Amino acid sequence: MTGIKKFMLPAIAAFPSLALAAGGSNGGEADVSTGWAEPIFCVIASLVALGFARFFYKKMMEASEGTDKMKEIAEDVRKGAYAYLRRQYGVVTVVFIVLLLIFVGLAMVGAQNPFVPLAFLTGGFFSGLCGYLGMKTATYASARTANGAREGLNRGLTVAFRSGGVMGLVVVGFGLLDISLWYLLLDKLVYTAEHMREGWGFLVPAGMNPDHKLIVITTTMITFGMGASTQALFARVGGGIYTKAADVGADLVGKVEAGIPEDDPRNPATIADNVGDNVGDVAGMGADLYESYCGSILATAALGAALGINLPHGLEPFKVVVAPMLVAGIGIILSVIGMFMVKCKEGASQKNLLRSLLTGTLASSVMIVIALMILVFTGYITWGIFAAVITGLIVGVIIGQITEYYTSDEFAPTKSIAEQTQMGPATTIIEGISAGMYSTGFTVATIVIGILLAYGFSGGFNNPAMGLYGIGFSAVGMLSTLGITLASDAYGPIADNAGGNAEMAGLGEEVRNRTDALDALGNTTAATGKGFAIGSAALTAMALLAAYLEEVRVWIGKLANESAEGIYRVGEFVFTAESVKTAPVAKFVEAYNLTIMNPKMICGLFIGSMMAFVFSAMTMKAVGRAAGDMVNEVRRQFKEMPGILDGSQKPDYATCVAISTKGAQKEMILPSAIAIIVPVLTGLILGVAGVLGLLAGGLVAGFSLAITLNNAGGAWDNAKKYIEKGHYGGKNSEAHHAGVVGDTVGDPFKDTSGPSLNILIKLMTMVSVVFSGVVIKFGPQISDLLNLNY
Repeated sequence: MTGIKKFMLPAIAAFPSLALAAGGSNGGEADVSTGWAEPIFCVIASLVALGFARFFYKKMMEASEGTDKMKEIAEDVRKGAYAYLRRQYGVVTVVFIVLLLIFVGLAMVGAQNPFVPLAFLTGGFFSGLCGYLGMKTATYASARTANGAREGLNRGLTVAFRSGGVMGLVVVGFGLLDISLWYLLLDKLVYTAEHMREGWGFLVPAGMNPDHKLIVITTTMITFGMGASTQALFARVGGGIYTKAADVGADLVGKVEAGIPEDDPRNPATIADNVGDNVGDVAGMGADLYESYCGSILATAALGAALGINLPHGLEPFKVVVAPMLVAGIGIILSVIGMFMVKCKEGASQKNLLRSLLTGTLASSVMIVIALMILVFTGYITWGIFAAVITGLIVGVIIGQITEYYTSDEFAPTKSIAEQTQMGPATTIIEGISAGMYSTGFTVATIVIGILLAYGFSGGFNNPAMGLYGIGFSAVGMLSTLGITLASDAYGPIADNAGGNAEMAGLGEEVRNRTDALDALGNTTAATGKGFAIGSAALTAMALLAAYLEEVRVWIGKLANESAEGIYRVGEFVFTAESVKTAPVAKFVEAYNLTIMNPKMICGLFIGSMMAFVFSAMTMKAVGRAAGDMVNEVRRQFKEMPGILDGSQKPDYATCVAISTKGAQKEMILPSAIAIIVPVLTGLILGVAGVLGLLAGGLVAGFSLAITLNNAGGAWDNAKKYIEKGHYGGKNSEAHHAGVVGDTVGDPFKDTSGPSLNILIKLMTMVSVVFSGVVIKFGPQISDLLNLNY
């Protein structure tokens, strides 16, 4: 214990008490423990998720991996995936060490919360761990899924889906566990002045009451989301570059030039392509949704703690803070129940397969609605918040359906692209981009209506603070059953790899038909999953914008408390450590001139919009460069090893894997770095107004651009597959060649740049929240030097 005190006391001394928990004693120095039963329930729910993840993993490992050839192919993919992740985590570790040192230095000068360095590490560690465990499971599951398909369609579906369930359950399990343990830890470390005199308190002032303590806890917790977001961006960008470099090489040279199937064992890039499915679509996606899941819960809890005097009658501060955690915990239990409901009959059609998955996901959603009604009756949420959550769920479903409409070959947009392939690649690309742009119309309208309804149902037009809380809670509701939703999404790349394994191992046509059916189902679930990911990203980012202002409030109060005069000036406005606690949001809007007429805010809007496009361009060019190396390598092998095509020589898979690995590691650093650097520089130069402009511009432009890229890419992909079914001349026709070109253009759209924009939006917000103390403390001096204060 003495060692712990010696370690922490310097940090406490360097970081004087937070303002919202400070400012004048009211004479209350009794213990203000905020309760432990609800967080303990969340810990138990997390352990249940991790327990069932282990159960599903063991069941999958007990299944047979099939023939020796199937085992050999799976082992090649597994080795490539592990090699990539080791190199990626090596690069990410260096980045985290640099950021950790920066955070420690800032904490020592009083510009950072001393818990942030540790919280940052835990967020990044658990995010990376989820990606690793999900990828490990997927690489073992693909051959077992293919072998299950030899027995029957239901067996293949069950193996693939429950293996995807491992990914879903470790994400929600570790995510909620991290949040719950941090809450319990801070609840014990944030004490009253009486305990501080005994040497055990952290961030502790006189006069603390439970409301103030909750704000200290939640604003501290929200900062660990930056670690998760940073890891997620590296995973998404790096994994996306890897998988698309391999995919482009396999398509352009293998399909178009050599005229062989994508998963043909004679294709040198096919192993790299299958590795890419695992590192991009499983590990990257898992890290992505981990930070979305945690971000929505943390932002909503922070907004709940900040309600203060705006809390509606009948609600208690502690309950509105833990309510999003409770919903997440209940959602875990219901997701597990839903997973056991997924099964199908032999010979099931595509519609039957889709209904099988919907049975589990819809059942979990219906049960979460019932659970939310119980929370209303027990005083954790209002009927307005209940309605906001229902709104979030409906918005997620509608966006998923819009995505399916614009990307499925059963509907007009994708069929129209396929038709245009008869005129060549140029018209194919034009039609695909226009389809992606069109799709933003209904999607944006849906999210706008959803935000207004969630805000209004929660009482936002009378109580803006409650409206923002309602928007945050709608994102929590959308992601509450992420365990089973992500299982449906992670199922897709497992089924895709199973099809590749079946093709390369030379399994019969009946088995390939089954794996094709499972793969096609995976394309549909992936489209729906992306709809949920994009919708939740928008709602979470909205909540984080409000949480950013609350963090600004904390730091204003802290600096006022430290100053000799006991005040902090923002232009003509003067805040004291006491007055800042009850100041309405409108006061900060007025003080920082957060209006469209403020040139600092307009500049921020431009920068935020620009970030979405420049970031997308950087990631696309990265795919192009890495893909160019892959194309040259595949062409070299076909030229120098002519025996590949007649089966007398085995392709050099390892070199292709190495090219994708090297390209991804090299190209992922700069796009990820600017996502961290730009918000900090914007804040230091343009202040709070510039930061909010940056975040608003990034959210609006990034959301619309992500929709365009995701849906255009998905539509091109399915247009190519539509032709391969026999339309417009079928495989190896001129239309098919044009379709492959469109699909190749769409690959970085839908699997690299588009999904990465979701993380970019939230990472920039998280960075702004974490560095808000730096901006408040040092920004005014920099603005003075640049003559930007007025």
